[in-house]
Amino acid sequence: MNKSKDFLRRIVEEDLNSGKYQEIITRFPPEPNGFPHIGHAKSISINFGIAKAYGGRCHLRMDDTNPTTEDTHYVEALKDAVEWLGFSWDGDVRFTSDYFSKLYDYAIKLIKMQKAYVDSLSEDEIREYRGTVTQPGRRSKYADRSVEENLDLLERMKNGEFQDGEHVLRAKIDMSSPNMKMRDPLLYRIRHVHHFRAGDAWAIYPMYDFAHCLSDYIEGVTHSLCTLEFENNREIYDWVIDTLELKPPRPYQYEFARLNINYTVMSKRKLLELVENGVVSGWDDPRLPTIAGYKRRGYTPESILNFCEMIGVAKANSVVDVSQLEFAIRDDLNKKVPRVMCILNPLKITIENYEGFEEIDASYYPHDVPKEGSRKLSFSKEIYIDREDFMENPDKGYFRLTPEQPVRLKHAYIIQCKEVVKNADGEVVEIKAIYYPESKSGSDSSGIKVKSAIQWVEASSAKKVEVRLYDRLFKNEAPENLEDINPDSLQVIKDALVEPAVIEEKADERFQFERVGYFYADPIDYTDEAPVFNKIVALKDSWGKKKKAPKKTAKEQPQKVHIEGEVAAMSEEEQALFERYTKALKLNSEVANTLARDEKLSSFFEEALLSYQEPVTVANIVTNEVARELKQKEKSLLKFQPKQIAQLAKMVDEEIISTKIAKQVFEEMSKSGEEPAKIVEAKGLVQISDRAVIAPIIDGIIAKNPDNVAKYKNGNTKLLGFFVGQVLKNTGGKANPKVVNELVMKALSV
Repeated sequence: MNKSKDFLRRIVEEDLNSGKYQEIITRFPPEPNGFPHIGHAKSISINFGIAKAYGGRCHLRMDDTNPTTEDTHYVEALKDAVEWLGFSWDGDVRFTSDYFSKLYDYAIKLIKMQKAYVDSLSEDEIREYRGTVTQPGRRSKYADRSVEENLDLLERMKNGEFQDGEHVLRAKIDMSSPNMKMRDPLLYRIRHVHHFRAGDAWAIYPMYDFAHCLSDYIEGVTHSLCTLEFENNREIYDWVIDTLELKPPRPYQYEFARLNINYTVMSKRKLLELVENGVVSGWDDPRLPTIAGYKRRGYTPESILNFCEMIGVAKANSVVDVSQLEFAIRDDLNKKVPRVMCILNPLKITIENYEGFEEIDASYYPHDVPKEGSRKLSFSKEIYIDREDFMENPDKGYFRLTPEQPVRLKHAYIIQCKEVVKNADGEVVEIKAIYYPESKSGSDSSGIKVKSAIQWVEASSAKKVEVRLYDRLFKNEAPENLEDINPDSLQVIKDALVEPAVIEEKADERFQFERVGYFYADPIDYTDEAPVFNKIVALKDSWGKKKKAPKKTAKEQPQKVHIEGEVAAMSEEEQALFERYTKALKLNSEVANTLARDEKLSSFFEEALLSYQEPVTVANIVTNEVARELKQKEKSLLKFQPKQIAQLAKMVDEEIISTKIAKQVFEEMSKSGEEPAKIVEAKGLVQISDRAVIAPIIDGIIAKNPDNVAKYKNGNTKLLGFFVGQVLKNTGGKANPKVVNELVMKALSV
């Protein structure tokens, strides 16, 4: 058995190997009384992940036993969270209310076994009779009621003949038990409330400890995985199932540490208070730790799941630093999103010796990111820079633009300040500058030395956007009340400027605004006429560390905490692999780091490389696609083999399919195990590179858009992206982008 696996997976493997269960069935059983938060994400990843890893099933069951707080709105939010994280539940969504009749029958059986009784003590008396941790409790005088009286009272309770709190049904266990939850726990209470599914059919509702274990049994659940606060409830769980003498196989409960994060609250009651008091805009406010909040802010499902894996599955509660979650999203987006320029606080620059207009080619991605893509940057004599990038009286160590110090405009030229223009209040409103024609980025022959490059946008083409700068909702590590709210958790900038490609070409919905942070087009408020971007996370942790952080390795990778709380640093073997991958195979450091640290992943990569010796393409598919599957299951359970991944990589390199189509092919491979070439052929996914096929499509699109053709020919060359996008859309993304670009430019120049 693999000792490096968490204790839950070790239990599951032991149960399978011993023949205790033939199939693993888990469940995610939230109460639909609020939106799920990051703690639920951990539970989702564990329950669904374990079922997937061992070829089992996971149920999504709503624990709808308290109609005073539950609503279909919350049900939909829970379903959306599971699906957004990439999981599928077995069959239909289940509800505890589906089993109300069966649960009632089990209650009747307990009464007949003289293991349950109707109690008529008041709530205060029940609390008093329970005793304390040092003193045993006293059993109610109503515990001596006959079976017939108890059955009659329970029936009348169900029919609504009594007021709330007038009676309860209790288990008859042990009023002197050291586990106070075993001192005749409540099984049913009266609630004259309309149920969102059951209507008014029931006036009594089962308690969690009675309904949960029996719902698990009814559904055939094998492993009931709960957080640690339910540890003392396990004794009731076992008592109910054992006392009812239910036939095997039966479920067993196991507990793991819940997720606690500093600078936030995880209580649904406190989250509801924030929503109802208007501290936040709703359950999906990007400052909340809800799945809906993270989703709207721009977090990716992969980053959430990677975070859950990073913190591991532990047996003891602890507090996780929120910076680990922030690292997970930075690490994910760093390899994916285009880099663009955004000016939050614009300052006008007039370049007096520049005339005309030009377009500058600029890549979206740095050299160490395995993605391609570029855009055209308009350049003229009027541009905007950020006010932070100019200082009239600079501090020591300031390397941006000053009256004496030139600076490079990123992707463009070096400029020199010649005049500072101020208004009547002495505020700088404009900089007059000159540029050096020989200093163009990529072909600089000016000989001028500068110490930094700054962001800029061209004045006439820049797009105005609203930028929402989100920060941590609480200013204290362990917030307790509304006084701990961070007053600067949201700043709104109405007049920020971005380069036009962000809006017109829509290269992505997430961007890195260089030197500012990662941003996401708000899925609710964004329109092309009034774009809105949410700050996902800063480029660096601006809060700093209150305690000295452990030494990090390889590109600031945080050390991974395993289940026993031990820290796994990079071993000598892993370091050797990292060196080989970066130097001999020319992989970028992030991909190399991922492979070197994961024995299963590196082994898979090496085996695939035997079939196709193009390490960069193979590594990208393995670390981005295969890694997700290997996190959930053993290699022996995968539907595909390394040789098939090698074939997929080769098809990408030979431009038979695009990288986008490759992802679609991989998803099918992971389900069916079919050869990639057969999938491509069966679904007609071959990349179209034949000019004779693409040209008529371009002609048709040009014919349908005469206004945009005229604008392009009149100088609006940014519309090239529009025509290319239409061709790709028309071909379902199968047209070769390089060929499309070439033919569109040729057609528009006629």
